[in-house]
Amino acid sequence: MKKEELITRDKKHIWHPLTQHKTAAAPLAITKAKGALIWDEHGKQYIDGIASWYTAMYGHCNEDITAALNKQMQELDFVMFSGFTHKPAIELSERLIQILPDNQSKIFFNDNGSTAIEAGIKMALQFHHNQGKRRDTLIAFEDGFHGDTFGAMSASGISSYNGPFENFLLKVERIPIPTDETIDEVLGKLDIILKSNSCAAFVFEPLIQGAAGMKFHSAKGLNMLIKKCQEHDVLCIADEIMTGFGKTGKNFACDYLEHKPDIICLSKSLTAGMFPLSITSCSQQIFDAFLSNETAKGFFHAHTYSGHPLGCAAALAGLDLLVSPHIKERRKYIEGEHQKFLKQIENHPKIENARTLGVVLAIDLKVETNRYGKLRDEMYKYFMAKGVNLRPLGNTIYTLPPYVITNDQLHKIYQSISDFLNS
Repeated sequence: MKKEELITRDKKHIWHPLTQHKTAAAPLAITKAKGALIWDEHGKQYIDGIASWYTAMYGHCNEDITAALNKQMQELDFVMFSGFTHKPAIELSERLIQILPDNQSKIFFNDNGSTAIEAGIKMALQFHHNQGKRRDTLIAFEDGFHGDTFGAMSASGISSYNGPFENFLLKVERIPIPTDETIDEVLGKLDIILKSNSCAAFVFEPLIQGAAGMKFHSAKGLNMLIKKCQEHDVLCIADEIMTGFGKTGKNFACDYLEHKPDIICLSKSLTAGMFPLSITSCSQQIFDAFLSNETAKGFFHAHTYSGHPLGCAAALAGLDLLVSPHIKERRKYIEGEHQKFLKQIENHPKIENARTLGVVLAIDLKVETNRYGKLRDEMYKYFMAKGVNLRPLGNTIYTLPPYVITNDQLHKIYQSISDFLNS
């Protein structure tokens, strides 16, 4: 009897994310991964040019991280985190506070990026509530993306994700991202919003809007927006889920800012993709607003897998790698090569805009297309046929490769992009 292919078995019962199953092509069955490479069930090899949604930054099946997980699961696999604690969570909190901005003091554990944002928004709303203030409005950037749970969706501005739910979301006022040329205009819009609403929090992706197409904005402008919000007692929530852990050239994108956010959300490469875990960190001022003899003023928000020992062990191993000489050297190399490639292609007639920061390289084509339109699908198929996993966002081609990618693998990504531009 012929062995049934994985893709055939998949089709029987699985509902995939971000997929219109009536029209979408079948997914690719992946059976193995190592370093910057993944293999399908037929043995074809692909370079993971986006680190599987900017997550496996130290490479797939990294032996340092798998060893840490294996050791931890022999000692303590799992224990609920309400009423209990454990060494991996304590050590991770200590290590994170050492590298996070100086105003961060407390660590709250969640299990993915959306829930990290959800916790941050709830912290902000309850921070004001506990002080007897009713603040019911969020401020967020146009085209931002923060996740798919309801609070995170509310802060997001991409209608292809949120359209069916718009009548059920929290109240949000939006401002454009600031560029060096538009700072005054954006500050003016923020002023109007602050005067016309009871604003609780400003939620933003610092410096780079990932799902919007790797849109960059001004650190100077963002700094001024944070300053103005904090002057009006509006808490600032930085979504570092994509940008965190070295991708922008610093440990965190917020390290480029003088005025630091009150709350920071982390996930994705926190555990290098080895385990679902996320963090919502906050300042001491926020934590103190929940201290009371009234039980109900505590933060009654929980996830079954909060502070999971295995996730914490993976994250600790990831932090060791983040500060290791090898990873620092590879990050610098990728940054330098991105800049060289950018100079080669930035004046290409098919390119509208090309940009790079840290290990992020993004190219906008001079063409209009839907986010999940025909052109986007054709580009995706083109790169996969070349053996390179890139997932264009509308008319934006981007790469955010694992830090451990080899020189040859990185240059194969560049070559595939050049070939597409010249096709």
